Amino acid sequence: MPQHVPSTEPELAGVRNFRDVGGLPTVDGRRVRYGVLFRSGHLAHATDKDAEFLASLGLHTIFDFRNAADQKLEGPDVALSGVRNVNLPLSDPADGAEFWKMVRDGNLDQLRGILADGKAANRMITSYRKIVRERTAEHSRVLHALAEDSVPALMHCAAGKDRAGLSIAVTLLALGVEREAILTDYLESNAKHRRYKVRRSGSAESAYTPEVMELLSPLFEARAEYLAAAFETVEETWGTVDVYLEQGLGLGPEHRERLRERLLD
Repeated sequence: MPQHVPSTEPELAGVRNFRDVGGLPTVDGRRVRYGVLFRSGHLAHATDKDAEFLASLGLHTIFDFRNAADQKLEGPDVALSGVRNVNLPLSDPADGAEFWKMVRDGNLDQLRGILADGKAANRMITSYRKIVRERTAEHSRVLHALAEDSVPALMHCAAGKDRAGLSIAVTLLALGVEREAILTDYLESNAKHRRYKVRRSGSAESAYTPEVMELLSPLFEARAEYLAAAFETVEETWGTVDVYLEQGLGLGPEHRERLRERLLD
């Protein structure tokens, strides 16, 4: 397969946090192929030009990890002709509905109550641990789909940082990508132009004061400690990555080899 190396990262007007995961190194000296695995924030606000670019990628499948509440808030993904859309919610709409309502509508005292003193970061860590432990069926489905026929693929959630970030990390683990490279890719979501735009009610002066933004920042940042918690959960629950892939996700050696053939140079 010819290697597609994008000369520059596209500037998409209505899609945030888009990138090709190609080029990441594996522990045995191979690299993730360009043009086969992409990640981004949601596609609901894609412009016509964005849609044209996405259509040019020759995607087979788009994996959308948003839940029903996210889809209601942002809207459905833009339709791309000939592309299969698979919705696999990695979080329950009811889980944290009140919390996220407070994030969007709460006053400063309410925000302090739910976010201050490390509460926001702890919430993120708990969420990452829970997804790794409880969403094995969804992650298994993604990896088996990629091994069978679903590439090129794009994975996204709302911001493209947490649920998509974890699904990409799990895929990269299965490919044998170096941990440091997985972390580097994950942390790229922090670039200013990639950030999810927090919607807060009220006037801009009161909704986005420096203290409010400071309180919210752990929710909208990619932090090394979050991904570390996910990896720790794999090891605490299954012992090793190999056991996690084989027993947790039902990905045997032959599936892993097929996955590597499809996604690695």
